[in-house]
Amino acid sequence: MDTGGVSADVGRSVRVLIEAQPSAGALFAATPFEPQLSDDSPTRSSNEAGGAANHEAASCSAWDGGEGAAAAGPERRLTLLALRLAILEKAASGLGALGFIWATVVLLGGFAITLGRDDFWSVTVILLIEGARIFSRSHELEWQHQATWSLSAAGRSSFRLVARSFRFVFGLDTDTPKSNTSAASGWSWRLRSWSFLTRHVGRAFYWLQMASATACVTISAVRLVRQDFGDAVDARTNRRSALDIFYGLALAEALLFLAEKAVWEWEVSHGRLLERVASECHLAGAPGLLAIRRFFYDAYSRCVDGSIFDGLRMDLVSFAEELLVEGSHDEQRIGVGILVNVAGSPRLGDAALRRVGTSPAVMERLVEMLGWKGAAEAGARASAALVVSKLASKKRNALRVAGVPGAIESVSSLLYAADEECNLLGLLIIKKLARDHDNCSKIGNARGLLDKIIDFSAIVSVSSSPSTTTVVITPSRAKAVKRSLQVTRMLADTTGSTGRQLRREVAEIVFTVSNIRAVLQHAGAHLDLQRLGAEVLTRLAMDEDAREKIGGTGSVVSILLAMFFRPGITDEGNAVRVEAGEALAMLALESPRNCERILGAAPAIVGRLVEALSDDAIGIGAARILTNVCAYSAGGERFTELRAVTSGAGTVLCNVMAKKSRLLEVSLGLAGRMVRLMGPHELTHHLDRAGVSKVDLVNRLVHVLARYSSPSIKVPRIRRFTVELVIGMLPIDSSFAELMAAAGMGRELRRVAETTSELECFHVFSGSAGVSRHAVSLCALVGTAMELIGMNTSCQ
Repeated sequence: MDTGGVSADVGRSVRVLIEAQPSAGALFAATPFEPQLSDDSPTRSSNEAGGAANHEAASCSAWDGGEGAAAAGPERRLTLLALRLAILEKAASGLGALGFIWATVVLLGGFAITLGRDDFWSVTVILLIEGARIFSRSHELEWQHQATWSLSAAGRSSFRLVARSFRFVFGLDTDTPKSNTSAASGWSWRLRSWSFLTRHVGRAFYWLQMASATACVTISAVRLVRQDFGDAVDARTNRRSALDIFYGLALAEALLFLAEKAVWEWEVSHGRLLERVASECHLAGAPGLLAIRRFFYDAYSRCVDGSIFDGLRMDLVSFAEELLVEGSHDEQRIGVGILVNVAGSPRLGDAALRRVGTSPAVMERLVEMLGWKGAAEAGARASAALVVSKLASKKRNALRVAGVPGAIESVSSLLYAADEECNLLGLLIIKKLARDHDNCSKIGNARGLLDKIIDFSAIVSVSSSPSTTTVVITPSRAKAVKRSLQVTRMLADTTGSTGRQLRREVAEIVFTVSNIRAVLQHAGAHLDLQRLGAEVLTRLAMDEDAREKIGGTGSVVSILLAMFFRPGITDEGNAVRVEAGEALAMLALESPRNCERILGAAPAIVGRLVEALSDDAIGIGAARILTNVCAYSAGGERFTELRAVTSGAGTVLCNVMAKKSRLLEVSLGLAGRMVRLMGPHELTHHLDRAGVSKVDLVNRLVHVLARYSSPSIKVPRIRRFTVELVIGMLPIDSSFAELMAAAGMGRELRRVAETTSELECFHVFSGSAGVSRHAVSLCALVGTAMELIGMNTSCQ
């Protein structure tokens, strides 16, 4: 005996066998006909946990500094360049300040009268040109920063101030009203003018500094070489030394500045460092280069204005977060553009998303950006939606996203956008949020959101002629339909009272079933859509009212049967057939009208279902459908037609004797229904044809009850179906009573009575919650079986 599923008979305690669930990719995946544990309940193995921990540690090191430059992001090279440049800049500035003090205090203050004409004017010119260089240097940084703004930001803010000062250059009167056309033309011209202005003013300051530094080098070098400082005896010695020091300081300062510029030009212009870093960070195109340039100038400014190490603390994620939280409208667009590209990096994306997910301010800003309107904001809105969708991939981040006030409403606004990309991203975010039970409740309570989700499940029909309709499903439309059905399935799969309410609300939307019917009927080239459509119907049919609405919608039952009987060539095709069978079985559950619809859908439908019992792919589905049809067909007018079910008794009995798990469970259930349709000695006839003796059958049933001595999650009805088969066998052949008593059936029935649980009281399950309770308890069935065998028992 297989002891893997047997629990010890200790007292009267109830033990539930927790068996491994099949993988998500298996053909026979988890269904509502069995309870499901929470997604968080399985414990990862030590190897999996260790691998995840190692991966997380490696990802964190990429942004926390790591143990070397290789562990940092590509932008690390920019911050190191900013450090080197800042060292040269501060050294030059320090020497310049010392030279200025030396000149004003020592030379011009102490030797102004005794200095020769050449030295006086040389010192004066050097001080003037150095002052000009320092002035132009500070303003060059400002204009370089200004040039990294987006054109729209420049047009809305700084341009107005500059345009008023330089109106005579532009030749425009900004206060004069214009027509819409001329205003738009003038606006574009202003933006181009602003770009031209920032670029060329910055270059003008740059060349002014270069000229100043070159002049300083020339004058200082010439004076140091000539050494003709005059012949005044009273101050000759100290004056010569003072002038040598001053010219040496001026020369060193200018050379350091030129060295800084040489490094800048070599790395940035010749080496194209910014472009290479932008490419490695997946920030392609002009917007990406603009963001990298802005990052570099910010890092350099911090190194110059504060500590030289301030820039080293920057990275693209922190930079993007600052722009999002503290920046202007356009800086927020730059920030989200950086995040969306960094988040897409295979090496850096996980760590970046982990950091963003722990910043409430950034999360709130991203959610707020989902509601941006206008064509100019479409790109930033889509980028924010993409970042949020990646964040929501992690359950803890999904909870944080949903916890932002108004988050569901902001996400739902994406579904109303004219941009198809925003629509798809909105559905994707909702799909990821719907993995949490509380979020499903929020989605259901959001006004109009369920209707909008269902709208995206509609495929496009094109009338090519009055009598012909051609269905066109574009790739983008197929993706929208798929995500809509995925969201609908997840909502319908919600457990508890929330799930009941959502299933009812979704089914009450008049387009739900008709849209799914169109998918099942016309999406033959998209098997994944057909599978999802059938899954949605299965989940919705868990509600009694929805079950009747689905069955009463024209052709739904016929289309599902056609899908079910369609030959399966691939695993994907067989998966569609399996889901169609699940939907039909659920529709037939406790619904006499749907059973009538199934029986009347096509001639000899019972015979076709019996033939399907031998199909490895859909045998379980066929058994479930036949079991429910036999159990719930109204009246006796279908008795003759249902008698054809017994023609499959041989196949079912063989399955009972040889199969395990689900197929054994459904075969026992169908066998219990079949024997009720058999006449005297007919069961013996079918046993003989199947090559199974009565003793073998009885021993097999005893073995099943012994193996499943406690309720099983994987096959929650196996003990009930076994007892029902026992009850059905005894009236048609009295010899079974003696055989069962001798095989120990009474002992196993008592154990069943002592270990019954709520798990065995329901037809289907929503998660771990039971739905549609059996009319007769298992304890009562055991009592009936014991009476028929001639024994007494009672539930404890």
